[in-house]
Amino acid sequence: MRTGKGPVYWHAMSPALDLLSRVFGYDSFRGPQQDIIDTVVAGGDALVLMPTGGGKSLCYQLPALLRDGCGVVISPLIALMADQVSALRQLGVRAGCLNSALDPAECAATERALRGGELDLVYIAPERLTQHRMLELLHASRIALFAIDEAHCVSQWGHDFRADYLALDLLHREFPGVPRIALTATADERTRAEIARRLELQSARHFIAGFDRPNIRYRIGLKNNPRQQLLRFLAQEHPTDAGIVYCLSRRKTEETAAALTAEGYRALPYHAGLPPDVRAENQARFLREDGIIMVATIAFGMGIDKPDVRFVAHLDMPKTVEAYYQETGRAGRDGDPADAWMIYGLQDVIKLRQMMAQSEGSEAFVRAEQHRLNAILGLCEITTCRRRALLAYFGEELPQPCGNCDTCLDPPATWDGTEAAQKALSAAYRTGQRFGVNHLVDVLLGNTTDKVVQFDHQYLPTFGAGGELDGNQWRSVFRQLVGMGYLEVDVEGFGALKLKEACRPLLRGEERLALREDPKPVRAARKKATAIPEDVDPVLFEALRECRRELASAQGVPPYMIFHDRSLRDMCSALPRNAAEFAAISGVGASKLEKYADSFLAVIAGHLAGSQETGLVVGTES
Repeated sequence: MRTGKGPVYWHAMSPALDLLSRVFGYDSFRGPQQDIIDTVVAGGDALVLMPTGGGKSLCYQLPALLRDGCGVVISPLIALMADQVSALRQLGVRAGCLNSALDPAECAATERALRGGELDLVYIAPERLTQHRMLELLHASRIALFAIDEAHCVSQWGHDFRADYLALDLLHREFPGVPRIALTATADERTRAEIARRLELQSARHFIAGFDRPNIRYRIGLKNNPRQQLLRFLAQEHPTDAGIVYCLSRRKTEETAAALTAEGYRALPYHAGLPPDVRAENQARFLREDGIIMVATIAFGMGIDKPDVRFVAHLDMPKTVEAYYQETGRAGRDGDPADAWMIYGLQDVIKLRQMMAQSEGSEAFVRAEQHRLNAILGLCEITTCRRRALLAYFGEELPQPCGNCDTCLDPPATWDGTEAAQKALSAAYRTGQRFGVNHLVDVLLGNTTDKVVQFDHQYLPTFGAGGELDGNQWRSVFRQLVGMGYLEVDVEGFGALKLKEACRPLLRGEERLALREDPKPVRAARKKATAIPEDVDPVLFEALRECRRELASAQGVPPYMIFHDRSLRDMCSALPRNAAEFAAISGVGASKLEKYADSFLAVIAGHLAGSQETGLVVGTES
């Protein structure tokens, strides 16, 4: 039976809100969801920009259920389609997928169901959609809408370009009467314009829900001993939590996963160089088991719908602000507190610029990439609220400092670095702008190294002129000068530092410069962030989690597809005694009520019986 066309129950609400309640178990929409859904249900096109965890999928799932025919979702994420389909089937929605990972019999069965009008949603990879046979099948089927997920993949200026997306403008020509909705969590103004142009969505309504994720705490620090810094972060704040650790190289990914495993963490590597079956198995474990840490390159993460990722850590600086925002957005999709933690150094900038120099893109593309790299470095070096700077990059204004980033919670000390900056710039200039930071530090400190003697730099006026600072402090000065745009890294000159035009007023003494005072490594433990409020009984919560684990294991699906942690916390607070009370729990729709009410009610009843014997029932009046 088609979910949206089943028995009609009277509610004083719109059809969309009725379905939201009956199928998905939620009683209200968030942000612009209602307007987006109404637009698409009425046959209009939409371009949706909504942060990760903001509920983008509902914006096409509900219209697909409300309109005649099947909703077709174009997604680049073959490895995740099966999980997306499983999650919908848990809700009683008739869903399927078509991709190269399926055997011919599975594909044939899904195609028959699509042609016969027996599907509500079907997920298709973009390369399959453009095949003549697939287009014939779609023309022979009744299509409710086309949803283009991860739409930023169409942009050659974006951070996650997929060539197959360029052909998706055919939807406008082949199916002119079918509404299209393009969705992404990450796109600046330029990328949004390119999405609209390439997908023929210039006349579509644009919905920008905002980029702020207030539950994520942003923290950025300097590298000194990356592995020990990561271990300290995990031990003090996330000893048993699920999370993602991003590294720039495949080798570092595997070495970091091995190091975490040796320390007792459940860590798995993920990068494009691993065999496909190993990648698939590691991804499945991350999704379906609790407390797994995925150590990955950027090959991992797009479309990951795991709600309880409590941290995302970067051991290397991402290439762009867009990449940083999208990767950190995989934390805290359930709305509970989460950490975005990153450490970086000048070597990251040099490595990224070297990678950029090897790009085969046009000169304009390379210039745009350099601008984006400068932007992420600027975010790292900023001494004011990081969230305000992050949102400003996407054209969104935050009126007040956020109070939930490192620079708000522990404002960095600054010092008058004007004279030090002048010395640093002079050292770079007098050595011919041909040397990297380590050699320039040796010159300033008066170290007579072989290289200093080889180039006669011991005779320069700047030789030994920087004794007021130590080596690490001078490296900080150079790093900040690069971040502020006074110096640039010449990758063709093996990381040589070159002066930029912006440094002239500083060298002439026409401006003063405040520099960040690098903090000493913090060793004191912070209170561990937890997803369990103090008024929730941890014994009952863990019993409900165990019930969820058993049900998920029996079906071969991730635990969060049964219920999110938020639903379990609601059960702990409401302590439902019967099916009617259980139906009021957030996330409990008609299908899940039928499937799971008895199991979870039994756990709650058993807990209450045991608690009453001792007179302890958390969340109820005594």
